[in-house]
Amino acid sequence: MLGFIGCAGAIYATLPRRHQTIVIPGLAGPVSVSFDQDDVARISAANIEDATAALGYVHASERLFQMDLMRRQAAGRLSELVGAKALPIDRIARVLGWERRAEADYPQLPAETRRLLEAYARGVNAYIAARGRFAAPEFLLFGRPEPWRPVDSLLWGKTMQSWLSYNARTELSRLALSNKLSPAQIDQLWPSDSSGGTPQMAFDARLISAAHRLLAALPAFPDPFTLPATASNEWAVVGNRTKSGAPLLAGDPHLDLNYPAIWYLARIDTPDETLAGATAPGLPFLVIGHNRRLAWTFTTTGADTEDVFKESVLPDGRYETPNGPQSFATRHEIIHVRGQPDVDLLVRSSRHGPIISDAMPNMAPVGEVLALQAADLAPHDTAAAGIEALDRAQTIGDAQEAAQLISAPVQNLLVADRAHIALFTTGRVPLRRAGDGRFPVMGADGAHDWIGYAAGLDLPHYQDPASGQLVNGNEPTAPPDFPVYLGRDSYGDWRAQRIKQMLFGRQNLTVSDFARMQFDDTSLLAQELLPRLRAAAPKGDDLDARAAALLAGWNGVMDRNLPQPLIYNAWIQTFYAELLARNNAKAWTGPWGEFTRFVLGTPNSDWCGGNCDDLLRASLHTALQPLARKYGNDPGKWRWGTEHQAQFIHPLLGPLLGPLLEDMPGLKSLAGFSVAVNGDDQTVFRGGSGGGKLTANHGPAYRGVYDLANLDDGSRFSLAPGQSGNIFSSHAGDLLARWNQGDTIILDRTPKQIDRILTLVPR
Repeated sequence: MLGFIGCAGAIYATLPRRHQTIVIPGLAGPVSVSFDQDDVARISAANIEDATAALGYVHASERLFQMDLMRRQAAGRLSELVGAKALPIDRIARVLGWERRAEADYPQLPAETRRLLEAYARGVNAYIAARGRFAAPEFLLFGRPEPWRPVDSLLWGKTMQSWLSYNARTELSRLALSNKLSPAQIDQLWPSDSSGGTPQMAFDARLISAAHRLLAALPAFPDPFTLPATASNEWAVVGNRTKSGAPLLAGDPHLDLNYPAIWYLARIDTPDETLAGATAPGLPFLVIGHNRRLAWTFTTTGADTEDVFKESVLPDGRYETPNGPQSFATRHEIIHVRGQPDVDLLVRSSRHGPIISDAMPNMAPVGEVLALQAADLAPHDTAAAGIEALDRAQTIGDAQEAAQLISAPVQNLLVADRAHIALFTTGRVPLRRAGDGRFPVMGADGAHDWIGYAAGLDLPHYQDPASGQLVNGNEPTAPPDFPVYLGRDSYGDWRAQRIKQMLFGRQNLTVSDFARMQFDDTSLLAQELLPRLRAAAPKGDDLDARAAALLAGWNGVMDRNLPQPLIYNAWIQTFYAELLARNNAKAWTGPWGEFTRFVLGTPNSDWCGGNCDDLLRASLHTALQPLARKYGNDPGKWRWGTEHQAQFIHPLLGPLLGPLLEDMPGLKSLAGFSVAVNGDDQTVFRGGSGGGKLTANHGPAYRGVYDLANLDDGSRFSLAPGQSGNIFSSHAGDLLARWNQGDTIILDRTPKQIDRILTLVPR
């Protein structure tokens, strides 16, 4: 009993106090922070530097363990906490050298950006100094957190850049399949409207095997600490199509659904500026949202900014280059592993970049190795300065200049002010001497070397188009004849087309209209594939026929209360898995929708053995068996939401406690939160699945809509599951139900209710 009381007391000590006054060194004056009934912080300060210090304190008080995991992941130090299970993550982080690159970039940032990074660190460290190992429940187990460094904030950008740019995995997939499939078949796995042909290369069987092993070793979504490759919706319309007479803008980034959320809602007010929207714990800036004059959001472009090079290693350990043999740059990385001996990792880099095959243990030091050249690993990363400049932007022109400073990742920045809407492409896109970047290439001859970058106005950009609207859902923004090659592999435009359908012919649009559009759950891909599925459907009265018959009048709406979305998604994803298995293509990591549409749209497809109807019927039967065992033999009583649960799982506690708490519903919230949701991988309300499951682990944890006529009262926000990263807090998951119903909140200057107040004062 005493032990239980002591444990409960320790946990209680990690929760925030209702009213506090805290000393933070370096403040110019007092800062007031009020928290409303939803635990949203409103920071009022005399200047942006003081406000940033306060944001650091607030982030630490709510999300410090999340911040610590982020910097450990980027630095390759997770194994210190959780042991050998994290070694694959740590190995790749050390090989890519995210922390070393951040440390090199930091001194080159503008002085103002560094001042804000330093102010943020002061705020974080004031909280650590005040709370020690009581800073969060997890630190009761792992010990007092280390002090926060200004450079730690750059690590958030490094990991985000890498996960949103990871074309290298696709190249490795193609390499792994090169001894099983023809070049034409490999191309068809990710169909393209125009193709220059896959380079014909001979790869050593050992290198193909290495690609398989590397793919198996590299963390992949939906594993903890990973992100999906495609993300987000954004759209804006000009003022003559809105009720307020000013532009409207909407954005919802689609990243992994986890606990706590990647985002944290906050509002900052100084005499000079207001910032409101999605901040990212660990980062001292507003990432998505609005200031007093502009609103902005981002989507991923899918641009190819990574290439894998095959480096030929000589017996003496050097590698071949166009100018003769050259030595690798080498360094040793020591990885501390909880409960086990340290790991000494030799990291090599060629003239192209780090040898990613060194991330695998026991890789042969001679022969052929794989090097990664990536724009996000290039020096002089100014992304932090770009986000800081965007926060300060007063005009569309200012936003354009800020976009040019965001050196990585390559994103579509959608921005609006009271009179204009615009889309700018951020980041640096490599210019290749030859090739299209879809497949690993020889590094020794220099034929495919990068010769520079395209950036700024050399990349796609649009302002005030004649249509009066800008829309993107990760599909390409450049026309086919665009002079800069952005990449071969592009995503389907089903979400963007659905958004355009909902905007077509509409006038007097409002914030509420845009918020409802973000909640839309109609799949245009399902509408496209359904005629083909119906044509192959079995007849009769058995389970397969009865389930297929339910799709006859269905319109592709992914409502959690319907059986049809469950039948459709289980069927089509089983069919996709069968296609890969029967063609020895299990190593493929590309998107399923584009490939499935290609196969079902090709008469007598070789992928099906000439007749897809038989494989479709077999796949339907396979898909329905586990559903019948779980939910009974009447498919009309099945419901999409019973299987399609959005899961917000703690990256450490979820895997550890989830299986143990499966039969204890009252305690399952210790591992995270879940809720039945609408949508699927191709709907505007994204409920994407991964890892062969139908659960939703990818979607819009944050949604924002902005009316430029009145950004204070005319903007709407939504976040899931909650603001607090403390699983024992009442605010850990209290926003989830409202998020799932499409409800929104307002971040005006004065909340209707204040639940607690934090006062920060200078020393």
